[in-house]
Amino acid sequence: MASFRKRDSGQWQAQVRKKGYPTQTKSFSSKAAATQWVRSIEYEMDQGLFVSRNEAERTTVGELLNRYLREYTPRKKGAGPEACRIRALLRHPLADRFIGSVRGVDMARYRDERLQKVTAGSVRRELTILSHLFEVSRKEWGIFVHNPVRDITLPPNSRARDRRLQDTEDASDTEESRLFAACRRCRNPYLLPIVQFALETAMRQSEIVRLRWQHVNLKRRTAFLPDTKNGESRTVPLSSVAVDVMKALPRSINGEVFPGVTTESIKKAFIRAVRHAGIEDLHFHDLRHEATTRLFEQGLTILEVSSITGHKDLQMLRRYTHLRAEDLAKKLM
Repeated sequence: MASFRKRDSGQWQAQVRKKGYPTQTKSFSSKAAATQWVRSIEYEMDQGLFVSRNEAERTTVGELLNRYLREYTPRKKGAGPEACRIRALLRHPLADRFIGSVRGVDMARYRDERLQKVTAGSVRRELTILSHLFEVSRKEWGIFVHNPVRDITLPPNSRARDRRLQDTEDASDTEESRLFAACRRCRNPYLLPIVQFALETAMRQSEIVRLRWQHVNLKRRTAFLPDTKNGESRTVPLSSVAVDVMKALPRSINGEVFPGVTTESIKKAFIRAVRHAGIEDLHFHDLRHEATTRLFEQGLTILEVSSITGHKDLQMLRRYTHLRAEDLAKKLM
């Protein structure tokens, strides 16, 4: 049974009551639109296809993002960076929209707007979070909603970076020496040893930050990583330089090699150090690229390097390997 009521605001309120189904109520700007909605709801109920949209029409994207941040993000290895992206999403006007009203065209506008400010890779990661949010809302939280991210084209993957630290004829003026000098002046006392350790081990930033003394054996020159990005543990051999870096560190009571340090704090400190060193376009992850390439330059095989870096896929390992053409030329007759 359907009923219509014209409200003082001029809108028409339609209500559908049918035994076995929750009462459905919605307001429209015209009676014709309200009548069309009633017919579609009654048809779905008659055919046994009806699913209530009430929750999708009264729950905002921001409310669901907060729930996702509480229940899903902590389970992920990249919880820290994802939490930062979600907090940025919460500040966007999209977070104020009811989730049932978001369409593909809205996601396309969001994509194009963000591409003016950040890289394609960053936009892809943000859209991946939103896509998973819609899927979780539908499959696990019982909210009848379409995934609008599926209706748009995602930005292309960013071209693989090939940034390496640049040398000069003056050994005291290389990018590495300038970076180290800037790190020494940093307020964070752990930035320099972390940067040095990254260049010696090719470990990821998150792996370095989570390292604990109980997993370090300086006598055998190894560092055990029980939980890595690809879900498998691995043991990283330590160079003599890496061992010296660790020997110079104080032992913390809580067992962390770099106590109180987070990936976000290191990221910010590194950005400042790079700026003070007068170096352009250098990311912390480029240190892993540099370290991996140096392992190949030392003559290690692909299997040996992959066991150190944790790469399973040779194609992925090639992305991190940027041998200088002039160095290769010296090996040619």
